[in-house]
Amino acid sequence: MSVNVLYKTSAKATGGRDGHAATLDGALDVKLTTPKELGGGGGAGNNPEQLFAAGYAACFIGAMKFVASQGGPKVPADASVTSTVGIGPRSEGGFGLDIDLEVSLPGLARADAEALVAKAHQVCPYSNATRGNVDVRLTVV
Repeated sequence: MSVNVLYKTSAKATGGRDGHAATLDGALDVKLTTPKELGGGGGAGNNPEQLFAAGYAACFIGAMKFVASQGGPKVPADASVTSTVGIGPRSEGGFGLDIDLEVSLPGLARADAEALVAKAHQVCPYSNATRGNVDVRLTVV
């Protein structure tokens, strides 16, 4: 599969989960800390799962807006996506992710909201990247 790349960004991380990450353009700059649940000290800072959850949630709203622009129902201004990203050991070895997306589309009929979410899941780049590799559960709330 080829991708007609329209935008690229680069980020550099140092120190792993207890380090630092920043985009090369300086737009994002975060201290990284390992959660206590993964054996770290927790505390001030972010972890890769938080960053992934935020990115997926924002991107999924963008995907819904794209679907709407192609003739789907209009995405309400107060639409929201809550992305919950879990991490843990896989039965096959290594570590894996587990994702829940809760989508709120106030004012849309349930059937229209569910259709919009299903179509967005087909075009969202995060959904395409995880499909077949990560359990992603979609819920219209």
